[in-house]
Amino acid sequence: MSGKLFLILGPSGSGKGTVIAHLREAFPDAVFPISCTTRTPRQGEKEGDVYHFITKEEFKSRIERGEFLEWAIVHSDNYYGTLKAPIVQALEAGKTVIREVDMQGVQSIRKILPPEQVVSIFITARSWENLKERIVKRATISEEELAHRKASFEREMEFSKECDYVVFSEDGKIPEANEEVERIIRQEII
Repeated sequence: MSGKLFLILGPSGSGKGTVIAHLREAFPDAVFPISCTTRTPRQGEKEGDVYHFITKEEFKSRIERGEFLEWAIVHSDNYYGTLKAPIVQALEAGKTVIREVDMQGVQSIRKILPPEQVVSIFITARSWENLKERIVKRATISEEELAHRKASFEREMEFSKECDYVVFSEDGKIPEANEEVERIIRQEII
């Protein structure tokens, strides 16, 4: 039996991180792949916890060898990617794999893995205004950055139509969103 890969995506501030934290507890036997990155570790980050820290040369070499399921250059300097082998091995072993990705990641993964093994779950607020409130509460942000995030939100909402599921993460109703995503995964792995 083959496993399933659940891709969690959505706009910045939508609650993806909170959902992933809930899913780690709800699915202790699931595989949560570790990303590779070329950026330097931040204070307190350890190799292998959230990221494998590698050089740009090694990253580029792995791209050439086709080792990534998906990868991207972020902020025109740092590379981020998901290695293919650990995910394929987990799927072949019948495991549930849960991964946070962006729109490009979903598109790349869909080109590589069979559609019956990939389930995309888009998490979002109901409107830009709801999302903007969350973003502003989290950090001081410039009007220019807000405009950039609004444009991203609009692109992502359009892309959400291509996802298997859309879950609305409402302010004050985080447990409900967590439970809905958990229910979707349980339903899909039966």
